[in-house]
Amino acid sequence: MYILAIDQGTTSTRSIIFNKDAKVVSAAQLEIQQFYPEQAWVEHSPEDIWQTVITTVNQSLEKASLKFSDIHAIGISNQRETTVLWDKQTGKSIYPAIVWQDRRTHQACQDLIKQNLTETIHKKTGLLIDPYFSASKIKWILDNVSEAKNLLKKNQLLFGTIDSYLIWRLTGGRAHLTDITNASRTMLFNITTQVWDDDLLTLFGIPQEILPKVVSNTSFFGETDTAIFGASVPIHGSAGDQQAAAIGQCCFEKGMLKSTYGTGCFLLLNTGEEPLYSSNRLLTTIAYKIDEKVCYGLEGSIFVAGAAVQWLRDAMHLISHASETEKMALNLDHNEGVYLVPAFTGLGAPYWDPLARGAILGLTRNTGVAHIARAALEAVCYQTKDLLTAMQKDGALITNLRVDGGMVSNNWLMQFLTDILNLKIFRASIAETSALGACYLAGLGSGVFSSLADIQKHWEADAMFMPHMLSDERENLYVGWLNAVNKIRENV
Repeated sequence: MYILAIDQGTTSTRSIIFNKDAKVVSAAQLEIQQFYPEQAWVEHSPEDIWQTVITTVNQSLEKASLKFSDIHAIGISNQRETTVLWDKQTGKSIYPAIVWQDRRTHQACQDLIKQNLTETIHKKTGLLIDPYFSASKIKWILDNVSEAKNLLKKNQLLFGTIDSYLIWRLTGGRAHLTDITNASRTMLFNITTQVWDDDLLTLFGIPQEILPKVVSNTSFFGETDTAIFGASVPIHGSAGDQQAAAIGQCCFEKGMLKSTYGTGCFLLLNTGEEPLYSSNRLLTTIAYKIDEKVCYGLEGSIFVAGAAVQWLRDAMHLISHASETEKMALNLDHNEGVYLVPAFTGLGAPYWDPLARGAILGLTRNTGVAHIARAALEAVCYQTKDLLTAMQKDGALITNLRVDGGMVSNNWLMQFLTDILNLKIFRASIAETSALGACYLAGLGSGVFSSLADIQKHWEADAMFMPHMLSDERENLYVGWLNAVNKIRENV
């Protein structure tokens, strides 16, 4: 019995086949191209995303010597907030997908803040007013793309985050659904009443008929169209990638904390059955809804983590492979005062400064490529400390952290992270826990797994990291980071 997890991320698409014991049978991955048509704009081609899904699913089946009909159920994990509008007659998008990192709606969000709507929106959605979320992106497309207006008049326009778009395509246009975690990231969904909020829809001028129906994470999302893979297989699980990662990390108890290191970095704390509203500019979100039980989370979002290493490779050509950064960092005894603040698309939590821009500070005649590479790694850890500090100020009692994502294979990074946080860290045995979470959800929805307790038996740590750094060194390094951040924020 096999479960297929489709993990559609910001920089790549993965298809991973798991067996009934949640062990990886095969995997395939393809990078997706990002487009930057203007400063601080970030776009994807929805059609390219769809094609990477088709290709990676077929590749993973081929590697495992399986047919699509051998798959028992499908689970989906996706980059959140990224916004797609499409023609429901053709399934084709009317504009490129506006990626969560995109900042084009900064001024529109500032106008909402000036209207004193921050508290209203925060209470309803748990979110802060920011271009990060889907609402202002939808409005931008409605206002700026003529085809949107034409299709709206014909009742042919649909909106979805990537999960919803893929479900629509996979089911041959028979299911326009989204799960509750993705809905909670749109800035249109009321996380206490658990419905699309009429006041917010009116505020943004978004008609409810273009929105998908919101369901729980282990719902039946429809069956695949036989024309795509030659068989009809049910989709039984879906969650936004960070919530999927928390499920993959088995963070099912209040107070459990995970951090995912991919394109960005996302720290998610299980806060239980009641929402915890942050006083320190963190996000209140829905962690999952299973068997009609809702669990809430407190989240800190960093826009650039692994993307900084990708920048070193693709834009600066300082490295040829991400793995080179570990050796470079190991060859240095100290950062020598060099800090990289990767505010390429602004700063996320807890700063929420969309106008901040990246900088390398502390350069001297002695600075080399290794210093800059190390600074990119260190920045991930300092930003995590920013988030952890905010959570602790909000009253969270945290004793350890579970980590996952593509970056966590870097042992130097993990040791520096545990030292800067002064916190015990457990690295998951399966780094791609978003896909694992999608597998768990599909397995729960289809009966392969009986309960959360059943899933919890499968969680394993690959390694544990303990802090060794002296407190004075930790404090001095972090003060250097805060000073660097203040300098780039003073210049915006």
